[in-house]
Amino acid sequence: MASPLKNDTPIEKTAEMLDEDRYWAMIQQAQDSTEDLDEMEEQLIEEVEKLTPKEIVGFYLRTHYFTYKAYTSELWCAGYIINDGCSDDGFEYFRLWLISAGKEIYYNALANPDSLVDVVETNNDTYDFEALTYVPPTAFTNKTGLDLYDYIDEENFKYRSEPEMEFTWEEEDAESQQKICPKLYAMFSDD
Repeated sequence: MASPLKNDTPIEKTAEMLDEDRYWAMIQQAQDSTEDLDEMEEQLIEEVEKLTPKEIVGFYLRTHYFTYKAYTSELWCAGYIINDGCSDDGFEYFRLWLISAGKEIYYNALANPDSLVDVVETNNDTYDFEALTYVPPTAFTNKTGLDLYDYIDEENFKYRSEPEMEFTWEEEDAESQQKICPKLYAMFSDD
C-alpha cells in the first residue's frame, strides 16, 4: 500500500480521463500477469496506486466512459444470453468484464456483440467483474487517504448517466435474441 500524500499536496477536481492507450496498456498488463479476476483486481489496484491522484480519477472516468459506450441493447442481449439473464446491475458488471477482457475484445464486441462467441465458454458461472469499478476508489484512498468521488468534476464529465436506449430484443422472445446474437444463442441455448 502506498503511503498517503501529505496534507499540503493539492488535489483538484477533474473531468479528465486517463489517456486511452495508457488505460488499455494497464488492463493488458494486468490481464497478462494474472490468472483470474481476483488477481487482476489486486494487480490493478497496485498499478493504479502508482498513478498521480489526478490520473487515478482519470482511470475511474475512463472506465465509466467505456461502460457508457458499451451501453447498447445488442450488448445487453449478449450479456443476457451468456449469463442466462442480466439485470441492470448485471449488465453493468458484464460491461466491466468486457473492459477487463481487453481493447480488441471490447471494440469487437461493440461492433458485433456476437463476436464474443470466440471468447466465452459455456462452463463459466458468469461473465462479470463488478470489482473493476472499485479499483480506482480503493487505489485513491490507499494513496491519499481521501475519497475519490470528492475529486470528480461532475459538471464537466458528460458520461456519468447511461444514454437513452431502445431495446431491440425481449427477455421472453428467444427469436429476438437469436436475430441479434445467433452464434451466442446457439452456443448457450438449451433448445
